[in-house]
Amino acid sequence: QVQLVESGGGLVQAGGSLKLSCAASGGTFSSYAMGWFRQAPGKEREFVAGLSWSGGRTYYADSVKGRFTVDRINAKNTVYLEMDTLKPEDTAVYYCAATGWRRVGARMPSEYDYWGQGTQVTVSS
Repeated sequence: QVQLVESGGGLVQAGGSLKLSCAASGGTFSSYAMGWFRQAPGKEREFVAGLSWSGGRTYYADSVKGRFTVDRINAKNTVYLEMDTLKPEDTAVYYCAATGWRRVGARMPSEYDYWGQGTQVTVSS
């Protein structure tokens, strides 16, 4: 079983950047495909970005494509989400999640088995 801890959230002005990290422990990190989700107040949790166990395949929600970059360093048991050109509508709690390595391309929360506690990202206009 893997435990996930996100960090790097905060308050930033529109147009700015933030880089989130998600540190994993308690499992074989390289055996998991990883994803980032977000949830704004009153809204459902939505997919943001995901990547395969090796990081060789990445995929994004249309709303963040070209602005966000997901990456991982398996030797550090860490996955990252680089967020550029942030918009007020990006404001949400961001979660990282893990699923079996075969589930590459998973975009639904129900497809993920393990979740972090979330980190708040607030983008001011």
